[in-house]
Amino acid sequence: MSPWSQTLTLTRVQMAYARIEAVDRPEIWIDLRPQAEVEAEARAIDARLATGKQLPLAGSLFAAKGNIDVAGLPTTAGCPSYAYQPKADAPAVARLRAAGAIVLGTTNLDQFATGLVGTRSPHGAVRNAIDPHRISGGSSSGSAVAVALGIVDFALGTDTAGSGRVPAAFNGIVGLKPTRGLVPTDGVVPACASLDCVTVFARTLPEAEQALTHMISPPARELPALPQRTPGPWRVAVPPREQLGELDKGWAEAYEAAVTQLSASGAELRTIDLTPFTEAAAMLYEGAFVAERYTAVGSFVDKLLSEGGDGLDPTVAGIITRARDIPAHQLFADQERLASLRLRALESLGDADALLLPTAPGHPTLAEVAADPLGTNARLGRFTNSTNLFDLAAVAVPAGQVAGLPFGVMLIGPAFTEERLARIARPLEVPPVRLAVVGAHLSDQPLNGQLLALGAQLERTTRTAPVYRLHALATDPPKPGLVHVDADGAAIEAEVWRLPAEGLGRLTAALPRPMALGRVTLADGSDVPGFLCEPSALDDARDITEYGGWRAYLDSLTG
Repeated sequence: MSPWSQTLTLTRVQMAYARIEAVDRPEIWIDLRPQAEVEAEARAIDARLATGKQLPLAGSLFAAKGNIDVAGLPTTAGCPSYAYQPKADAPAVARLRAAGAIVLGTTNLDQFATGLVGTRSPHGAVRNAIDPHRISGGSSSGSAVAVALGIVDFALGTDTAGSGRVPAAFNGIVGLKPTRGLVPTDGVVPACASLDCVTVFARTLPEAEQALTHMISPPARELPALPQRTPGPWRVAVPPREQLGELDKGWAEAYEAAVTQLSASGAELRTIDLTPFTEAAAMLYEGAFVAERYTAVGSFVDKLLSEGGDGLDPTVAGIITRARDIPAHQLFADQERLASLRLRALESLGDADALLLPTAPGHPTLAEVAADPLGTNARLGRFTNSTNLFDLAAVAVPAGQVAGLPFGVMLIGPAFTEERLARIARPLEVPPVRLAVVGAHLSDQPLNGQLLALGAQLERTTRTAPVYRLHALATDPPKPGLVHVDADGAAIEAEVWRLPAEGLGRLTAALPRPMALGRVTLADGSDVPGFLCEPSALDDARDITEYGGWRAYLDSLTG
C-alpha cells in the first residue's frame, strides 16, 4: 500500500466536508454527521485496510434520504415534529457500511416522500445542481444533488412514483430503481408501503450497480416467470411520438437521438402502445391507491393539523388528508382496472427486453412549481408513475443535454431484470473524460465557468500524490502552476471534473501558455489529465506548496 493511500478514506472525508462548505447548499441536508465523528470512522476503516481487510466500498461516501434510518441521526421524513431516533441503521444502510462505505448524513426530501418536485419541505426547496432556478426533482431531491455536486459517491433515495428517477434526470446522474422487495424497506418511513423501493443515485451505471449489489436480499417472493427470450439483439420497445404527449422544447429530438443511439448499438426496436402505462400512471394519485399514504402517516398528520399544523407542507398535508375519505369500494374497482391495464401493458411489451421513455416530460422552474404545485407535479410522473404499480424494474440514465440542461431517459423492464436493463443502457452512457484542476478552474474560482459552459460536472474533491510543487504565477486572472518534482513534493488540493471529450478538446485548444495539459497522479494512485505548468514560467513565481492548495493560499492573503 502506497504511503498516501494509507489515509485514502480520511482524505476523502476531509475533501467532502470542504466541498460541502464550498458549494454552500445547506438545503441538501436535514442532518449532517459531525466531521470529527466521520473522520474517526474513516481512520478506523483505513486501519482495517492496512491489516489486509477486504472492504469493497472503502473510500466511498454516501448519503441517505431523510426517510431512511441512520443510527445516531433522527429520522424525520422531512417533518421535524415527526422525528424519532432509530435504534439501528436500516438494513440497506447497514449493509453498505459493512462493506466499508461511510454515510455522511440524511438528505432533504419532499415531505413524507410525497412529490416529484423537491420543493415540499420545511427545510427549503432543494435547487437543481446545474441551474439553481430550476427544481432538483423529488422526492429524493437532496440525495440526487449531493451526488451531482460531487459531495458523495452515491446516495440512497426511495421511489414510489418516480422519486429515484426524476431527480436523476434533472441532475445528470444515474438512478437505479430495483424491483419491489429486492432491497429491504425495513427502517424506511413508508409513503405507500406496497409500492416503495429503496433506490440508488450515482454518477455512473457501474457505481450504481456496485452499491445495489451490497444492499439486495434474496427475493422474498417467488420470481415471476419471465417471457421466454429467443437469442438475438436486445429488443427495445418505443412508443409512437404522438403518445408521448407534450414535451419541453427540444426534448422530443433528444429522445429520438437516444432511440437512434440504441438502434446504432445493435438494439432491435419495437413499437409499443403506451396507453396502458399512461392510464395507470394517472391512477396513482387520482385513484384510490393514494389512500395508502394516509395509512402510512395520516393519523399523525391529522393530529398535527389539529394542533396548528406547524412544520407541515400544505400541499403534502392536503394530499394525505384527502386520501382519508376515499371509499373502500373505489380501491377494489381500481385494483380490478389496474390488473387489466397491467395485462395490456405486458402484452404490448411482448418479448421486448425493455421500454425506452423520457424520464420526465419536462424540467420546470421553481417559480412554475410554486404557481401550480399539483399540476406541475402530476405532469412529471407521466412516464414514471406506473412502474411500481406494474411491478417493473427501471434505470434512468443521462442522455445528453437540451439548452444546457441535462436530459435523461429511462429503461423499464420486467421484475428482477435490473442487470439486463443496465447492460442495455450502457450505449447511452457516453463515457466522459476526467480533468484534474488545482487553481483558477476550481469551484467558485474565476475560470470555473469555462468548465460549466462545456457541460462539466464535479466528480470529487481530492488531493494529488505527494510529488508536486505549487507556485503562484503572475497571470491575469491569478492562477497557480503545478509542477511534478522528483523530491520534496507535497499533496495538493485538487478537484476532478467529468466533461465530454469534445469539451476537453476545446478547452485544451484554448489553453494559454505557460499552462499545459499533462498527466496528474492523484492520492489514490490513479492518473488523470490535468493542468500542469511549464517549468520556464517559475523563475519569478512564488512557491506556495506549504499552503497545500490554491484556496488556502488565497485565504492567507486576505486573513
